[in-house]
Amino acid sequence: MLKQDYYNDFFEIGQQKINFSFYELGLPNDDPVYTLKKVMEELDFSGLLACYSDQGRTGYNPIMLYSVVTYANMRGVRAVDRIVDLCQRDLAFIWLTKGQKPQRDAFYEFKGKKLTGEILDELNYQFMRRLHKEGLLTLKELYIDGTKIEANANRYTFIWRGSINYHLAGLLDTIDTLYTKYNTFLYENGYGPKYDLGQARMFVIEGMDKVRKVIEENRRRKLTKHKKISNHTIIEIDNCSPLEIIKLQKNLKRIAQGEGTQFVDGKGKHKPELQKLYEELEECGKRLMEYKECFEIMGKDRNSYSKTDLEATFMRMKEDHMLNGQLKPAYNVQIAVENYFIVHSYVSNDRTDYNTLIPVLEKHQGAFGDVLEAVTADSGYCSEKNLIHLKENGIRSYIKLQEHEKRKTRAYKEDIGKHYNMTYAVFEDEPYYLCHDGRELRHIRTESKEQDGYCQTLEVYGCEDCSDCEHKARCLYKYNSEKNPDRNKVMKINERWEELKEESHANIQSETGILKRQIRSIQTEGHFGDIKENEDFRRFHYRSEKKVYKEFMLYAISRNIMKYHRFLHQEIEKYEGKKEQKGA
Repeated sequence: MLKQDYYNDFFEIGQQKINFSFYELGLPNDDPVYTLKKVMEELDFSGLLACYSDQGRTGYNPIMLYSVVTYANMRGVRAVDRIVDLCQRDLAFIWLTKGQKPQRDAFYEFKGKKLTGEILDELNYQFMRRLHKEGLLTLKELYIDGTKIEANANRYTFIWRGSINYHLAGLLDTIDTLYTKYNTFLYENGYGPKYDLGQARMFVIEGMDKVRKVIEENRRRKLTKHKKISNHTIIEIDNCSPLEIIKLQKNLKRIAQGEGTQFVDGKGKHKPELQKLYEELEECGKRLMEYKECFEIMGKDRNSYSKTDLEATFMRMKEDHMLNGQLKPAYNVQIAVENYFIVHSYVSNDRTDYNTLIPVLEKHQGAFGDVLEAVTADSGYCSEKNLIHLKENGIRSYIKLQEHEKRKTRAYKEDIGKHYNMTYAVFEDEPYYLCHDGRELRHIRTESKEQDGYCQTLEVYGCEDCSDCEHKARCLYKYNSEKNPDRNKVMKINERWEELKEESHANIQSETGILKRQIRSIQTEGHFGDIKENEDFRRFHYRSEKKVYKEFMLYAISRNIMKYHRFLHQEIEKYEGKKEQKGA
């Protein structure tokens, strides 16, 4: 009975008669919302305010909306509906909105139409300059890393370049048959001389020869149960190919009008031969235009995309829901960090990290000038193009080489066929190498080739006579004494690339380089650990590269303010390496 009284007192009497005015409600003095307000007070929002008009009815304050969205991300909330709910129930949000209750339409319009990636970059850079003045940043070094975050696209809506190439080859065979059928139709009925129509010739699409060779090779491999090879030849279907089919259709229409042939449709009606040929050509033309559109969406840098997010590329993710190497539509997210703060963010649909380094460096130069002195990154960023860019801009490279671990092995050091295990010498200004058998490999010629928009220079060295050499099997790559008994040693060396690699390798092996690699792994990978594991940011809410960048940039800014809040309250301090190693 006593239990029932307690129940009635609480739910029927207490809850109905409680008066909130008697309770002193307030936020803790160390709430992050006060740090947010402190940061907002010194930012210049002129770029954001320029997106609004002075005419018409006054809406919600855009600075207030930005503060609410940023604070929501600081609290780990990204869904708009959840933000709307918090603006009505949470004290910190009510304090930020001053009691206003913006609805979901206001936030969608603000994030979708008013807030741009450029505005977010500028606001973040203003905050970075403030941190620089307070001594929390130097802006002279960057620690860069990337991760793949799943796009808001259906998993099984993929379009593959190899698949399109395969079906395109079959379509062209069908079109070729229709061309023969068209010519036969004109010849048998005498329409060619009558309407002054010449014989139609099948058009040629460049690159299809390579595609057909791969298709035949894969058919042979299927019979022998070997793994298929990729068919990623870039095909460009110009306007000529679909227009050629349209010309044939126009000719058939002209014949139909001249002969009084009517096109029919519906049950019980027999289509004339001319109409059947016309419709077959029309169907092939539509398919050809669809393939052309797919190639245009993919461009030359991608081999896949999703139907529900055309800018997302299918990538191999560490989170595999089927545990079989399933590819998912995703974006490649890059961050450049210093002292735990995300200085730059960059989002692309490139599966690799090679092409993401230079855009990040250009953003840093555009925002802060030529102040950058060092860049630290993992082996995914090691390419000749990137190291050349760092060299030309006077930036010290602490990028791990792709063969960093391989260099430690005995096989690498004892590979006598590689130039780095040979003796390099110069005689009368002519360079040459001495192989393991003591024979000279002299300079033969210089070759050059285009690679990713820049020119690679290769120096070719060769031995005049490798006969009777007992190390020939170990020195020559895939040497077969029966097929090529007179084969001599020839090697191509990119000397500029080798020099850049050795310089970067020496940097990361130094004490400073070891320390920087520690800092990079702790700070950048620590961010991604928090993002994916602790805050469960594994999938974007928006589609298209611009909207995805805005979503991540809002999140990055909120993380920076939270890091600043923790610095102010002495919860974290600048990482300067492990103490025991530093003392040693």
